[in-house]
Amino acid sequence: MIRLWLAIAGLGGLASVAAGALAVHLAEEPKAAELLRTGALYGMVHATALIALIGLAQGREPRRGAAVIAGWSFAFGIVLFSGSLFALAAGAARWLGWVTPVGGLALIVGWAALATLALRRR
Repeated sequence: MIRLWLAIAGLGGLASVAAGALAVHLAEEPKAAELLRTGALYGMVHATALIALIGLAQGREPRRGAAVIAGWSFAFGIVLFSGSLFALAAGAARWLGWVTPVGGLALIVGWAALATLALRRR
């Protein structure tokens, strides 16, 4: 699980940097540039949060509880929220916009789970 989270964080970071560069250098339409910038910001912040969560695991593979919820929520949130914004900026079907709030909710759940982990940790 930790390796998968790290892979998602790495790919999320990579996609965020690429999207930020596209927003600045190639996006001709202002709406597409804004979608790319927003997706890049949230993707990078949450890739970093996912890496921090991996660090909190301190070499142990979390099997249940708040750490697992936070990790999967951040991972799904990166893919769904940022990924849907990147796809919309590239001209994907507008129905994909319905995926974005699901990803945002996953990110919120991840932060709540991380806070719970901090309050329960000894």
